[in-house]
Amino acid sequence: MGKILVLIGLVVTGIGALIMIGLPLGRLPGDLILRRGNFTVYIPIVSSIVLSLIVTLLFAFLRR
Repeated sequence: MGKILVLIGLVVTGIGALIMIGLPLGRLPGDLILRRGNFTVYIPIVSSIVLSLIVTLLFAFLRR
């Protein structure tokens, strides 16, 4: 359990570092932003798919 928590922490730290250096995660084409007056809804569809693929590949790589 401890190794999994450390791995999750490293993944989150890595994603944060990539966002800080300019990776446009969260602003990809296909992410929806709905604005109506004072109300804004943000739906990161493509960003979620990309993040899911990265995590899946990472876990598949570490499993071998």
